[in-house]
Amino acid sequence: MGTHGMSGRDAEPRDPVGRVQGAPPEAARVRGGARRTGLRLVTAAVAALAVAGCGSDQGSAVTPEGWGTLETPSVTVARPPAFEEQGAAERSGYNAAAATLTEDGRAVGTITVQLGFTEADSAEEAAIGAEAGIALGSTLKGQKEITVAGPEGRREARRIDFEFTRGQDRVRGVIVAGLDTARKAYAVRVDAVKGRLGDDDLRKIVDSVAVR
Repeated sequence: MGTHGMSGRDAEPRDPVGRVQGAPPEAARVRGGARRTGLRLVTAAVAALAVAGCGSDQGSAVTPEGWGTLETPSVTVARPPAFEEQGAAERSGYNAAAATLTEDGRAVGTITVQLGFTEADSAEEAAIGAEAGIALGSTLKGQKEITVAGPEGRREARRIDFEFTRGQDRVRGVIVAGLDTARKAYAVRVDAVKGRLGDDDLRKIVDSVAVR
């Protein structure tokens, strides 16, 4: 039939794998090398995304520069430098760790950590137990699901926001409650007279909570 209906390029004789017969072997090698390079770049990009994804899933807690840390056998939390850690003789026997913000000789803010304060099988049950410790007459502002850092990735927890009046002061409170890796209940509580602890510092405290 000749070459009717076919372009001159299509009419060129080809070998069994579709290459034009007589084409310089160097050109074929260049095309093959380019394809291999492209595949390597795509593979590297996918691997990088996978690593990044793993890191964001596990998400370790970070202590802000210049801050201290309250350490307990199963939970840690960062404290702003103005919050002074209490020794075992100073803090309540219910607290595994505590720090206080003092102004003019009186406490205007506290961070406390309680461990094993209730029997719980879930973060939700731990939060219910923590709510029981909020003073009668307090105003609950809400509870929401969050995650905290752990040795094997992020772990489920609950954040409870509330307010109460103490003397002439209106106090804002936040509790982070959940289960540690041994499935024991914990509660990290932050109380501060309104205006004494900024929203950014409060967020950093909550974000720093980590279980062991």
